[in-house]
Amino acid sequence: MVLRGYVPTSEETLQTLAALRLQSLNSDFSTHAPFPRLEELFPPHVLHARLPPPPHRPPAKCRGARLRAGLLAGGLWGQALAKQRAERDQRLRGRLREEGASTMAAIVEKWKLLQGMGRPEAMAAYVALVREWPGFGSTLFDVDLHAVRPWLGRALGQPWHWVALTPLSPQSPMSAGPQRLWLGIGAKAVSLYKPGEPEPLDSFCYGRISSFGASDSSTFRLSVEDRDLLFETSQVDEIAQLLNTYLASAGARRPQPQEPLTSPLSSEPTVLPQGLCPAAAPWQHRPPVGSSHS
Repeated sequence: MVLRGYVPTSEETLQTLAALRLQSLNSDFSTHAPFPRLEELFPPHVLHARLPPPPHRPPAKCRGARLRAGLLAGGLWGQALAKQRAERDQRLRGRLREEGASTMAAIVEKWKLLQGMGRPEAMAAYVALVREWPGFGSTLFDVDLHAVRPWLGRALGQPWHWVALTPLSPQSPMSAGPQRLWLGIGAKAVSLYKPGEPEPLDSFCYGRISSFGASDSSTFRLSVEDRDLLFETSQVDEIAQLLNTYLASAGARRPQPQEPLTSPLSSEPTVLPQGLCPAAAPWQHRPPVGSSHS
């Protein structure tokens, strides 16, 4: 999750995590120790984010302009453009190598400071750093979020998956229509994160969730109190199975009558028993554990 960018934290902390991983794998620093590649220690997307964006090309304004551009692309002008792109790509690759070397040097310097730390201590320090993120322990899924007003479906007499998609509310931070978000499934709550942001946009304990289900292979529905949330994702089955697992676990800890759970592959929503969460308070930030890093 760290390497895929699913633990939002500072670059310095990511370097410290990489150094702790090296200490765990190789013990104290040595020039003869086997050295993993940088992408096995540090999120590659962080390095790519440092590179300048590609130049913006204004679109052609008319058919004649597009035709002239096409003719030019087939001649000397096209060859010149191809040469410019190749030179630019070479410069970007060189810049990426420089950024990678600089980051690796910083990681090695932090690794040297860990001399004498045993493998169990390095692993404990690594986990302590990651635990500082409030979403620690959740499984994150990339989703596109839509919100549906439930009363629209009832008024029009249409199934929920036919209702036009509308924002949550004018005041909601998720009110701009479909958005790429992280859906975090945890043991006590379901949370929505803006990618890269440490705090959730919203969080729902299981006591606030009335039902969930898969509409098709790419659409998942989550009903929370007075609103329905639709998620477009390629991991519908995984999300449903994980929710079923946590629900069954919560039901085992708090015995109470409940309806049988439906299969994750079913299009019928699973109705959740109420009372699995003592309160509907937002997710509270946990204090740092075992480390002063942020």
